[in-house]
Formats: sequence, C-alpha cells, structure tokens
Amino acid sequence: MKTAKVHPLWLRLTHWINALAVLVMVASGWRIYNASPIFAFHFPDSITLGGWLAGALLWHFAAMWVLAANGVVYLALNFASGRFPRRFLPLHARDVLRDLGAAVRGRLAHDDPWHYNAVQKLAYVFAVLDLVVLVLSGLVVWKSVQFPLLRELFGGYDSARVVHFLAMAALVGFTALHVAMAALVPKTLLLMTRGR
Repeated sequence: MKTAKVHPLWLRLTHWINALAVLVMVASGWRIYNASPIFAFHFPDSITLGGWLAGALLWHFAAMWVLAANGVVYLALNFASGRFPRRFLPLHARDVLRDLGAAVRGRLAHDDPWHYNAVQKLAYVFAVLDLVVLVLSGLVVWKSVQFPLLRELFGGYDSARVVHFLAMAALVGFTALHVAMAALVPKTLLLMTRGR
C-alpha cells in the first residue's frame, strides 16, 4: 500500500479554503437574492448569512476575494505541478458512461486513491468551469458598467443574474453530491485532511 502523500499540503489547504469561501458566498448570496428575487421563491432567512442586504453584500464580497485568490493559486499550482493533466485527463464520454453505470449499480471501485474514475474527473472539471462562470457572471452583476463586453457576452445584466443563479445552483448540487460521496467513502475525507 502506498504511504506517500496522495494530496499535497497546498491542495488540501486550497480545497478547505475554497469550501469555506463557497459556503459563505452561497449563504450570503441567498440573502442578496432574497432582496431582489429572480424566481417566485425566497430562501429561508435561517439558511442565509448577513442579517440584511448590506451585511450579506459585505460577506459576499469578502468571500469573493478569498475565492478568487484561492482559485488562482489552486489552478496555478495544479498546472505548474502537472497535477491537472495527470489527474483529470484524458476524459472520454465512453469512460464517463461506463463509470456512471458502475456507480449506479454500486460497483464503482474506490481502491486506488491515486486514480480518479471518469465520473470524478468530469465532476471536478465541471466544478472548476462552473466556478469560472460564477466569477465572470458575478463580475457582471457587481460591476456591469465596468465590464460591458463581458455583460454582452452574458446577454445583458438580467441574463447574467440568471446565469449566476443557475451556476450557483449547479455548484450547490456538486457540493451536495461531493459531500455524499465523501460520506459513502470516508477514506477520501481522511485523505483530504491528512494527505495520506
């Protein structure tokens, strides 16, 4: 059995910082959403952060800087170390379908922590791309006048709000699935905590 570190310290730190930043951004974002809802529902105040709109905005912007800086460090170290292509590529549709079928039947092996299956690869690549969409659409919502080209790429301010909301919903879905999988395979949580 390999005893070397599966996850280096920089990866574990950026993972947990990212988890905290996303939690703060989602909870404060729900409070911001409630002040001007896009759809015909509100989030219960008990699961939001900030107390009121201005407080939620302060939390959201504080976490935004943490998420952006942490994301840059995460991506830079992943590519500089060669970890991204080694862990997440290649990614083929047939492999995703095969591993998804195995997962649905409860036959997807998790024996080798050094190897991500195709479903894991797709989920992690999706999460990175979704966070990029969240940041870019969030820039339009925050500073629409300062980013006119970006605003137009999203189809205008209102469309950027919808994209931001849908990308947030996708991230919450990913996070819920990620936590459920960590609960089903607890050694992965240990790996992300201790590295070994």
